[in-house]
Amino acid sequence: MTPEPHSLTGTDDPAPGVPPGCPAHRLGPGGLHRLYGPEADELGELYEKLRAEHGPVAPVLLHDDVPMWVVLGHTENLHMVRTPSQYCRDSRIWTPLLEGVVKPDHPLMPHIAWQPICSHAEGDEHQRLRAAVTGAMTTIDHRGLRRHINRYTQRLVNEFCGQGRADLVSQFAEHLPMAVMCEILGMPEEYNDRIVQAARDMLKGTETAITSNAYIMDALMRLTARRRARPEEDFTSHLINHPAGLTDEEVGQHLRVVLIAAYESTANLLANVLRVVLTDPRFRAQLNGGQMTVPEAVEQSLWDEPPISAVLGYFAKQDTELGGRRIRKGDGLLFAPAPGNVDPRVRPDLSANMQGNRSHLAFGGGPHECPGQDIGRAIADVGVDALLMRLSDVQLDCAEEDLRWRSSIASRHLVELPVRFEPKPQQDVMLKPSPAPVPPQRATWQIGTKPTEPTPAPAPAPAPAPEAVAPQPAPAPAEPVRRLGVWQRVRRWWRGH
Repeated sequence: MTPEPHSLTGTDDPAPGVPPGCPAHRLGPGGLHRLYGPEADELGELYEKLRAEHGPVAPVLLHDDVPMWVVLGHTENLHMVRTPSQYCRDSRIWTPLLEGVVKPDHPLMPHIAWQPICSHAEGDEHQRLRAAVTGAMTTIDHRGLRRHINRYTQRLVNEFCGQGRADLVSQFAEHLPMAVMCEILGMPEEYNDRIVQAARDMLKGTETAITSNAYIMDALMRLTARRRARPEEDFTSHLINHPAGLTDEEVGQHLRVVLIAAYESTANLLANVLRVVLTDPRFRAQLNGGQMTVPEAVEQSLWDEPPISAVLGYFAKQDTELGGRRIRKGDGLLFAPAPGNVDPRVRPDLSANMQGNRSHLAFGGGPHECPGQDIGRAIADVGVDALLMRLSDVQLDCAEEDLRWRSSIASRHLVELPVRFEPKPQQDVMLKPSPAPVPPQRATWQIGTKPTEPTPAPAPAPAPAPEAVAPQPAPAPAEPVRRLGVWQRVRRWWRGH
């Protein structure tokens, strides 16, 4: 039985009803908007409509018409995630779950159900679990990570570079993050199409989401057992051996969080950045002209199209107020970076350049801020840069208006990104990506030095008699090429070489 709408809106006056099944409204009980079904394809427009009708916090419905609040304001989102005394991520206090409205087979249960992970814990337990995750994160060699990203990028591009056409979503953006994350966790043998599709399916909240979740957890628990018996130098081994003393179940669940969070957000981020590069001439011109670097382009994308639209969920620990709304103990709330990042109170001009500003909500905030955000940034930075160097003439192979998205509460996922380019030869995955062979360098010429006038050669002396010819000294060795400067060395390090 669906709760009465007053349990969400904080008022005893239900919203006016509409005719059942009315296609013009597609509203649920109490006149509330659904965040699933047909409405999910237009969530951006719906969020703005909700903002106009309700302000920074609005009542909505999840699957099976389960009531929820969606937080639309930038300030309100930050207040919620930074105030653990009022809001937590422990769904065991969620009123619809306690009342039996949310069933065990609910499509969003893999996201909402309480698990023994740091994202759902509080206090000392949160500190213990979070310390293990962040501790294992610090053991990642970021220079080595960038090498892995570059090599997997070259392998993926090698699979289609000779064809002159590709889909950069299904053949690149959906695969690179999973390949890199499997390497980081210590299970590169598990990387294949099946695990990529299982991750995608689980995040869509489909009817098979629970089965896909079980498939991924089986792979992670097998990895945990192997590393418990024989540790190696990878993230999983360091997580197991951390002084926090995580159980196998805790290890497996945290591996799932790290894998899926990094995969989903980075796959969407890669697709979003590549789409803008291919469709916005100003964006690509800034990259080509040096006014914008790939990392700056990534940050701009994190503002405009955060890879995670909303996070399920936060729960009120007490009666409180947020954005002018009365929030009751046990109410559920969606942390929503997508509408929060375009809040007109912080971004009155959406066309303004946001370079250098990292106050977006893409990676959350407060005690549950994403601990692996630097991994996602590195995959996007190195992957996009390496791909554009290999395919410097890449162009969109369809009309921009023909691009399609698949939307869910959690994210907005580009379905495909067809491109064309001149066919390229395969490249050794161990080599630095290069769009063309590097011409030979002149050993006596160096960047930044002024050419010197040649010294006139002295007039040749008369040739001596044969018997008077003295032995000639060996020719002096060629002047060595000067070592790379600081900027060149930084660029090589940044790209993982």
